[in-house]
Amino acid sequence: MIELFQQYKAFLILCGIAVMSLYISRYTFMPIFKKIAKRSKGQFDDLLVKHHAIERFAHIIPAIILYRGLPSVLTDSADLFQILITLNNIYFIVVGYLIYDSCLRAIADLILLNPKKQGIPIQGVCQAGLLLGFLICTILVISQVTNKSPVILLSGLGALAAVFMLVFKDSILGFTAGVQIAILDLVRTGDWIEIPKENINGIVDYVSLTSIRIQNWDNTTSILPAYTIVSTTFKNWRTMQESGRRRIQRSILIDGRMLGYLNESQIEALKADKTVLAMLGSRLEKMTAKDQVVNMELFRSFATTYIRSLDDVDPQKTHFARELESKGYGIPLEIYMFTKITSWAEYETFGSNVVDFLMAKLPLFGLRIYQRN
Repeated sequence: MIELFQQYKAFLILCGIAVMSLYISRYTFMPIFKKIAKRSKGQFDDLLVKHHAIERFAHIIPAIILYRGLPSVLTDSADLFQILITLNNIYFIVVGYLIYDSCLRAIADLILLNPKKQGIPIQGVCQAGLLLGFLICTILVISQVTNKSPVILLSGLGALAAVFMLVFKDSILGFTAGVQIAILDLVRTGDWIEIPKENINGIVDYVSLTSIRIQNWDNTTSILPAYTIVSTTFKNWRTMQESGRRRIQRSILIDGRMLGYLNESQIEALKADKTVLAMLGSRLEKMTAKDQVVNMELFRSFATTYIRSLDDVDPQKTHFARELESKGYGIPLEIYMFTKITSWAEYETFGSNVVDFLMAKLPLFGLRIYQRN
């Protein structure tokens, strides 16, 4: 009886030491680490403090003390020892998962601090990692409670895999799609995307592991499963936004009945126009009616030179004016260029101004817009 009392007394002392070690580590080492984190230039240690990684790490010390001390103080209480060591192991596993949780969140925040990584759905990968860690933690806890190997538990779960696939089909598809979206960087928060099949056209507002929220241009909100992005064709305008270049591709319908050779009066009228003369230069100055220049060809040359001269057009990108195949209702003259303007309203205004200017010059070349009677 005296020996049993001595063992319980030693056990209480051991518990007291474990509790004291927790307080000492939290209130002695934690302030020191915080000061070091503030002075260091790196950001990762600050993020570890933010997500309580060090506070959680302090719980490992009492767990180690109990694990090492219990076999020495409870020599004659096998049942109690087994219960306490199991509880201590579970405590150790849970603390390990919490530390893993803090570190993973700190890594995710560190990645998002990089300006080039802004908007990447790293939180989806983080959620996947946390879910995987939680499953492993749960299996380890169950193995401690049942005193069975985790391998045996995993083999038992394998038999239920088919049932889980049927019951949680949408969740599994969303989970795998979310991981694909994050790893392949398909969609980020702030991206402008179009999904014609779903009648979606707007800005990605939120990306999670299983769903995506889009704010459409008509001020409606669309929420769709993550696997829709993986399984459906969609257009992402991110490259346009990042490059600062946006394509303008518009057509002017020319009345085909107006095609012909320029006469002397038309050539003189073109020479009198300062803009046309500046664009066509010496070619126009030397031109006569005997050269038999087709008005459509000269206007096409003028349009190409004009769009090249605009400050808001990138001269390094493809730019031209070309004739498209006639469909029986006029000859389409396509204007193709890349502008430095990416803002929607300004982009539309600039494109319209270019087309309006070119249409206003058509009569000088003896051309006109095609209009159905």
